[in-house]
Amino acid sequence: MSLIEKLQHNLQMIVGDIEVACARSGRNAADVKLVAVTKYATWADVQELSRLYQIFGENRPQQLAERQLLLPDVQWHLIGQLQRNKVRLALQHAALIHSVDSLKLLERIAEVGADLHQRPRVLLQLNLSGESSKSGFTFDEIKSIWSDVLKLSDQVRIDGLMTMAAESENPEDARPCFRTLRECRDELASRPETAAAGLTLQELSMGMSGDFIQAVEEGATLIRIGSRVFA
Repeated sequence: MSLIEKLQHNLQMIVGDIEVACARSGRNAADVKLVAVTKYATWADVQELSRLYQIFGENRPQQLAERQLLLPDVQWHLIGQLQRNKVRLALQHAALIHSVDSLKLLERIAEVGADLHQRPRVLLQLNLSGESSKSGFTFDEIKSIWSDVLKLSDQVRIDGLMTMAAESENPEDARPCFRTLRECRDELASRPETAAAGLTLQELSMGMSGDFIQAVEEGATLIRIGSRVFA
């Protein structure tokens, strides 16, 4: 099997799993998008995949910038942690930033976005697993600062929320984390001030190679998959 055939087969398998998960949960499979994570992929693999698919995710701003310049027709998402001194680089090359994990970072994105005459698209990262190794807002924190977030919504387009479940051999262990993200989104989206700001928070970025089926069943609209794509 050639590389292009292998990648095509892998994509078809993932799409099939998404369709089955959506059927089980009464969702439309067209509402779920795969973000193909290229962090560990060779450049040859990335180039071949770009012939088949055009939504990629990178963890590091520098590598995203380099690869976006080489494949400008691909929609590049930044899914890894973003430091404030790398915001300008990220905004110049990323279509969507999944990992806004503090109010200070959101404020910096708003500031740089205004300088670049952009209204950047972002997701707010929540740490729902309670792990100290993961960054992000807690459920209570995001609710308590929501009015401050909304003050920046004219400058930054807040499309939704993102989370990462704790690692586990059992993908069902991730389900409560994904369900909590959806519940948090629903609570924030239902607030009158959210609607007044024109926000719907429709995007939920959650689920990776080992647990994306559970994520889809719990409402994911963006799933971040690397190893299943390139294996």
